[in-house]
Amino acid sequence: MQDRQVFEQILGITSPWFVSQVELALKEGEVRVALAHRPDAVWQCPECGQVCPLHDHQEERRWRHLDTCQYRTVMSASLPRTNCAEHGVKVVRVPWAEPLSRFTLLFEGLVIAWLGEASQSAVAEQFGLSWDEVHGIMDRAVKRGLARREAEPIRHLGVDEKSFKKRHHYATIVNDLDRGRVLYVAKDRESASLDGFWKTLTAQQLAGIEGVAMDMWDPFEKSVRAHVPGADEKIVYDKFHIVKHLNEGVDKVRRQEHKELQAAGDERLKGTKYDWLRNCEHFDRESWREFQVLKATNLKTSRAWAIREQALALWDYSSETWARKHFRQWYYWATHSRLKPMIETAKMLQRRVNNVLSYLKHRITNAVSEGLNSKIQWVKYTARGYRNFDNFTTAIYFHCGGLDLKPSH
Repeated sequence: MQDRQVFEQILGITSPWFVSQVELALKEGEVRVALAHRPDAVWQCPECGQVCPLHDHQEERRWRHLDTCQYRTVMSASLPRTNCAEHGVKVVRVPWAEPLSRFTLLFEGLVIAWLGEASQSAVAEQFGLSWDEVHGIMDRAVKRGLARREAEPIRHLGVDEKSFKKRHHYATIVNDLDRGRVLYVAKDRESASLDGFWKTLTAQQLAGIEGVAMDMWDPFEKSVRAHVPGADEKIVYDKFHIVKHLNEGVDKVRRQEHKELQAAGDERLKGTKYDWLRNCEHFDRESWREFQVLKATNLKTSRAWAIREQALALWDYSSETWARKHFRQWYYWATHSRLKPMIETAKMLQRRVNNVLSYLKHRITNAVSEGLNSKIQWVKYTARGYRNFDNFTTAIYFHCGGLDLKPSH
């Protein structure tokens, strides 16, 4: 078998294309494979698929392919252009590469696999590519993946935000909580940012949404209520964001009391910030014993901590009726505690109690979203940040979108 036939088999080249020449350029470290086509080949318009007459050929184009042993392999061909009556002069599509790409499908597939294991910069260095070339491969992969995504039912959504860069630049991120994937990314964190997501769904998908977990950010809530049927009963305020508000209340009480005690020469609360905020199961035996002694003293912070602990019991109920009864008792206690930060937190939760207790029906939180946010943070870190929002969006979809990224051969 001649070299040309060997490379036709290796590269998967089929009629009307064939390998016309194989050259080993030792000085440049390249195997150069030239492709040509039969003169009687029939071409189709890439837009409509109609058979069209040949118009002319482009100048020779080169594509990087998988290496042959230690040598870089480069394929080249002059691509035909057809003259379509409807779409005009168009370059035909070739089976080994996507339009406008300078890499073969097999090469892009290998780079995509590596990007799942290493940073963009590391992959660029490994393959001798520029950062922009690697990003181009990622961008084409994401566009393929999004085009392949089907209009599947989506039961539970998580809406969250992610810092894009410093000075209050944010991204709105919508996650599929059941499948653990990012569905949508938009700039800023306004109602309009989230409005765009609903437009990507069918009426059937919108009607099938059962619950939406989010923090208490008003623009997000406004968008959900405007687009999701029956949103009043479907919005679930995320447990961990509510706990954050409760913790902030406890810490404000601690800081105020610490100043008062210090003025009297009492250092009991010094260095205890995280003792009051951590979950009980995170204490070791000795630390828990010391904390028990501290909170048994007559401290305002002890009362604030107890109020927070009673609030956390809400999520243990299976009955909304009993949970509401618990909330009413807790609310009375918190608002009569004479602890201003806890009173303010209790009143804030009272105004939103229906969507706090909706957790008992849907049993969803934004824990999946927080996990995806951690992965996004890793992507940002390994890329040393992103200046361009579109590049940031591409990276999120690539690593967190659960997309079918591989090119079709």
